[in-house]
Order: sequence, then structure tokens, then C-alpha cells
Amino acid sequence: MKTIYKEFRVEKSRIGFIRFIFEAHEGIAVPTTLDPKTGHIRLAIIPEQMESVQMVVDDLKKDFMFDEV
Repeated sequence: MKTIYKEFRVEKSRIGFIRFIFEAHEGIAVPTTLDPKTGHIRLAIIPEQMESVQMVVDDLKKDFMFDEV
């Protein structure tokens, strides 16, 4: 199975919350913190879940910074 990787810059204080959200959505994506000081994270996404992940990201963007790099 092929994995899609997307990197984002988020508010560093929200990294734990983001991990919790994706775990709560039954593993649609696996977040990895690349640099906790700058809020740089990566999401590992299976292609079949890309649309669901985008919906979650779009929803989170309403509340705080969640910018793709």
C-alpha cells in the first residue's frame, strides 16, 4: 500500500491535540512531529483516506494555524 506524506506548520501548542484528533478518527492519518519548536508536523495518509483527512484539516484550520508546507 502506498502512503501519502503531507507536511504542515501548526501552532506548536496544538501538536498534542492534533495527534489526539487523528487517533480519534480511527487512524485515518498518523501524525509525526518533525520539529516541535516550530510546529512542523507530517501526516502519513493512506490514499483511500485522503478526502477524510482533508476534511479534518479544513475543520481544524477554522480554529488555529494549520498550513501546508
